[in-house]
Amino acid sequence: MIDKNIEEKQQELLEKYDSESRFRIFSNKNTALMIKIFAIAIALYHLYVSYFGTLVTLKHRSLHVATILALTFFLFPAYKKADRKKMPFYDFTLGLLALSITVYIFYDYLGIVHRAGIPNKADLFFGVILIILVLEAARRVTGFALPLLGVLFIAYALFGRQMPGFFAHRGYGWMEIVNHLFVSTDGVYGTAVGVASTYIFLFILFGSFMSKSGMGQFFNDISLALAGHTKGGPAKVAVIASGFLGSINGAAVANVVTTGAFTIPLMKKTGYDDEFAGAVEASASVGGQLLPPIMGAAAFIMAEVLGIQYKVIVMAAILPALLYYLGIMTQVQMRASKRGLEGLPKSQLPKIGDVMKERGHLLIPLVFLIYMLFFSGKTIIFSAFLTILVTIAVSMLRSSTRMGVQDIIDGLYEGTRSVVPVAIACAAVGPIVGVTSITGFGLNMARAIVSLGGTNLLFTLMFTMVTCIILGMGLPSIPAYLITATMAAPALVRLGIDPIVSHLFVFYFAMFANITPPVALASFAAAGISGGNPMKTGFESMKLSIAGFIVPYMFVYNSALLLRDTTILQGIMVTVTSIIGVIMLGSAAEGYIFTNMKIVNRILLFVGALMLISANLMQDIVGILLIIGILVLQRNQANKEKDVKIV
Repeated sequence: MIDKNIEEKQQELLEKYDSESRFRIFSNKNTALMIKIFAIAIALYHLYVSYFGTLVTLKHRSLHVATILALTFFLFPAYKKADRKKMPFYDFTLGLLALSITVYIFYDYLGIVHRAGIPNKADLFFGVILIILVLEAARRVTGFALPLLGVLFIAYALFGRQMPGFFAHRGYGWMEIVNHLFVSTDGVYGTAVGVASTYIFLFILFGSFMSKSGMGQFFNDISLALAGHTKGGPAKVAVIASGFLGSINGAAVANVVTTGAFTIPLMKKTGYDDEFAGAVEASASVGGQLLPPIMGAAAFIMAEVLGIQYKVIVMAAILPALLYYLGIMTQVQMRASKRGLEGLPKSQLPKIGDVMKERGHLLIPLVFLIYMLFFSGKTIIFSAFLTILVTIAVSMLRSSTRMGVQDIIDGLYEGTRSVVPVAIACAAVGPIVGVTSITGFGLNMARAIVSLGGTNLLFTLMFTMVTCIILGMGLPSIPAYLITATMAAPALVRLGIDPIVSHLFVFYFAMFANITPPVALASFAAAGISGGNPMKTGFESMKLSIAGFIVPYMFVYNSALLLRDTTILQGIMVTVTSIIGVIMLGSAAEGYIFTNMKIVNRILLFVGALMLISANLMQDIVGILLIIGILVLQRNQANKEKDVKIV
C-alpha cells in the first residue's frame, strides 16, 4: 500500500510539473493495443535504419516527425482536464493528417526537390499544416513557452520591416517562410530533428532497456553501499544516483520525482531540512545533463551543431561536470558537519559485494558503450544499436535482471513514448532556428549582447548568462540549449572565444533555468516531495549549484579546464587548482570549515577561491595563500571552541 501511495504521489507531481507525463492510459484494450503496436513499429524502424542506413534526409526526417506527431495526438490530450481514458475523434484525425504530410513528401519527392524555392499550392498547404501541428504538439507535451516562441519568431519574420533598430530586416512573405520551414533542412526538418531521429531516439531507447533491466535500482543500491554510512550519507546517495541516472535519461524533473521519492525522505530522516533535501535532489538531477558520456543526449546535438566529433565534446565536458558535483558534495558534507548529521547504520545498508554480485553485470553495457564510442571507430548510431542488443543479452545473466519478451516489448513502447517530448521539442525548435537563419536574428542578438557588455568580457558573460537562463525557463533541456546556442553563443564567439567553450557556457546556464526561480521546475517538483517551500527550495538549489554558476566562467578564462590543447603538466595544475577552488567555494557558501565561519572569513575564502579562476600564476598563488590563511584561522577557532567545551 505504501508503494502504491508513493507511485500515485510520483505521478501526481510528474503531471503537475512535467507536461511530458500527461499521456493517455486507454480503457479500451483494443485501442491501447493498436497504439502500442504503432509505437513499437516506430521503434523498430529506427533500429532498422540504425543498422542498415537511413533513407534520404528529407524522407527520413519527415517520416520520423510525422510518426512522432501522430503518436503525440494519439497519446497526449489537448488540455489538462481532458478524459485520458479514450481518444477523441479529432485527435485521431490530427494524427492521420500528420501522417499525410510524409505520404505527400514520399509521393512527390522529386517534384519537391526540383521546385526548391518555388513551392506550389500543395507544398504550401502541407507546409502550413506541418507548422501548425508541430506547434500544437509542442504545446501539449512541453507547455506554452516553446510554441509561443515559435509563433513570435514567425511573426518576426513576417513583420521584420517594422522592427526597431538593428533588429529590423527586409521582411519575408508567408510563402517564403513556409517554404523555408517545410522543405529545407534549416526549418522543421533541421539539425535538431536530424539528431533526434538518429542518436537521441536510440539513446532514449537504450535508457528504457537499462531501466527494464533494473539499472535504476542498481544505482540506488550501489550509492547506498558506497556513501550511505558516511556523514550526511543520504544526501550523497542522492547526488551519486541522480547524477548517473540524469546523464542517461536527461529528464531533470522526471529524475527528481523518481529518484527523489527514495532519497528525499532518507535525507529528511537523517536531519536535513525540507528545502535543503529537495534542493540536493534538484541540483543533482539537473547536473546529470552536464555529465558525460551521454549528457542527456545534448552532447550529440552540440557535436552536430559545431561540426566536431562527439568524443571531443565529452572530453571537454568531463572535468567541469565533476567539479559541479564536487561543489554539491562539499556543501552536503559541510552542512552535515555543521549540524552533526550522521549517516545511516551500516546494518541497514546493502553491501557493495552483494550489490555487485546481484546487479554489477549491468555495468557491462555502459563499459561496452564507452568502448564503442571512443575506441571502436564505429559510428555513434551503430554503437547505440549494438549497445541496446548487449543490454538485452547482459540482462539475461541473472534472474533478477532478466528481461522477458514482454519486458522487451514494453521497453520498445515506453522508450518510444519517452522519445515523443524530446522529438517534438526538436521539431518545434525548427521554426525558431529557421527564422533566425534567414533574418540574421542570431547575429543581431549577438551584437546586442556585445554592445551591452562593451569590451568587457566579464559583463558580456554576465549578460549572456542572464539571457540563457531567461530563454531556458520552462523549456526542455535540448530546445533550451539549441535556442541559447543560436542566439547567445555567437556573442561570445564574436569576442574570440572558442566555439566549443561558448557552447558549453550557454549550455550550462540553459540547464540551470530548471533550478533558478521564478521558474524552477526541478526545484518545485523536489519541494512537492519534501514538503518544503518551492521558492526557498529553488534558491537553496542555486546555492548548492554555485560551482556550476562559477565553473563556466572558469573555463572561459582558462580553457585548459576543458583539457584542450594542454600539456599533461598544465592539465594536472588546472585540475588541482580548480578542485581546491570549488571545495573552497562550497565551504564559503555553506559557511563552515572545521567550525562555523564569520562573515568576513566567508568573503575572504570566496575571494580566494575566485582567484583560482584565472590561468594567471600570481593570482593562483595569492588565492592559495589567502585560502591557507583562512584554513589556519578556522582550525585555531575550532581548537579554541573544543577547549572551551572540555573545560
